[in-house]
Amino acid sequence: MEKEFELIAKTFMGLEPVLAKELTQLGANDVQIGRRMVSFTGNKELMYRANFQLHTAIRILKPITHFKAKSADDVYEEIKKVDWTEYLDNNKTFAVDAVVFSDEFRHSKFVAYKVKDAIVDQFREKTGQRPNISVANPDIRLNIHVAEDKCTLSLDSSGESLHRRGYRQESVEAPLNEVLAAGMILMTGWQGETDFIDPMCGSGTLLIEAALIARNMAPGLFRKEFAFEKWPDFDKDLFDEIYNDDSQEREFNHHIYGYDIDMKAVNTANMNVKAAGLSKDITVAQADFKDFTQPKEKSIIVTNPPYGERISTPDLLGTYKMIGERLKHQFLDNDAWILSYREECFEQIGLKPSLKTPLYNGSLECEFRKYQIFDGKLRDFRSEGGIVKTDEEKKLMREKHRFKKEREFKKRLSETEENEEGDIRSFKFHRHDVLNSEDKRPRRRNNDDNKERGRKSFDRKGGFDRKGGFDRKGKGGFDRKGGFDRKGKGGFDRKGGFDRKGKRQNKDFDSYDD
Repeated sequence: MEKEFELIAKTFMGLEPVLAKELTQLGANDVQIGRRMVSFTGNKELMYRANFQLHTAIRILKPITHFKAKSADDVYEEIKKVDWTEYLDNNKTFAVDAVVFSDEFRHSKFVAYKVKDAIVDQFREKTGQRPNISVANPDIRLNIHVAEDKCTLSLDSSGESLHRRGYRQESVEAPLNEVLAAGMILMTGWQGETDFIDPMCGSGTLLIEAALIARNMAPGLFRKEFAFEKWPDFDKDLFDEIYNDDSQEREFNHHIYGYDIDMKAVNTANMNVKAAGLSKDITVAQADFKDFTQPKEKSIIVTNPPYGERISTPDLLGTYKMIGERLKHQFLDNDAWILSYREECFEQIGLKPSLKTPLYNGSLECEFRKYQIFDGKLRDFRSEGGIVKTDEEKKLMREKHRFKKEREFKKRLSETEENEEGDIRSFKFHRHDVLNSEDKRPRRRNNDDNKERGRKSFDRKGGFDRKGGFDRKGKGGFDRKGGFDRKGKGGFDRKGGFDRKGKRQNKDFDSYDD
């Protein structure tokens, strides 16, 4: 059996328990929750799978060495002790990322330079030559984390942040981060047992992540590459086997609906859904949440309304009041989950949440609240066997207290790449038009397994195959009048409102970051 080694999965504050559960289900050992990270042990296959299959990980690091350092010279000497010929040669390029929280080391770039110098000097002394630095596309990416005098030097096995799935073709400005969206859905416990609705869907991130979770599809399917593919010990056959294995995927017998009042957002979401090859599972249409009507099927709402930050929203409090009114009168016997920032916004909803979970959206400390919508009083609901909080939700509530204790970390969040990428929603959209295109399911091109399974191929170097163009006759496409096909599941009438006749209308590691 292949030897196991230490690994670290990074994530957003508040998602650590969700990530830990994912890792446990993946087969990781010695899973320990830290701050914005989860440490675990596993072999090479697990490292590949962690990058490829985890929904809530930002980055997977493989520690090389741990040491203590009180000065930059100490860092230099410790790095020189590593035999870098195991990882590099003179023909390879490398880059160093540094994360520093220390009174001794006040500048992360200075620490990165000392690491670089130590590696280069070792090669010069041994060979008379040196490897080159490549910031944009290095062969080997290193990460050094410094917390006071404790240092960890790691190989970065991911490369580009894992939230960059690869399916996003277009977006609204400041879209919801993919990792955060997946974490929100997993927090609800939803696995595809009901219909899923996002009535303010923006570019469709929650919709796509929900479909991936419902079908148990790996989010790494759409990525062109991972950093570990450039490592000297990269096992191509092993990774190809993982990449092309669809045995864990499952059927999804319900449907996902996304709506937005802005047609540009609808077009954007449709473009991204088609790029992900998920049009059969997801319907996106233009509609105002104020026209929402009671779904005929059991459903869950997960949504991220505007907060009124950065981008002004007309009558923000009125919007939240409307949300509460719609839920109370048109979403009975279902659950709704809402991510927002302002307490006064939540107050306007006018419903008592059964669960409050703190989450960061970008640099904003938000709350993710669950609303159980039932007819009558809470006491009657409980007496009839209704469950207000599951055991898992009670555990999440306990996590809230740990989260609150670490609020001093909030000021550091804006410094990270991921949080900049995952900033709050806005309603400024890029201009574009989209027609219905043929779904393309990504799998490796020129692979015998693909032919046997009849899977659609995906060129990870060249991106999605757009050959064949847009299919104007495809399911769920636009009719010539500009509206959705009224025969389709979850369609709208020509006035843009919800069709009442249809099926649906409507070990603490300290501050581990980039």
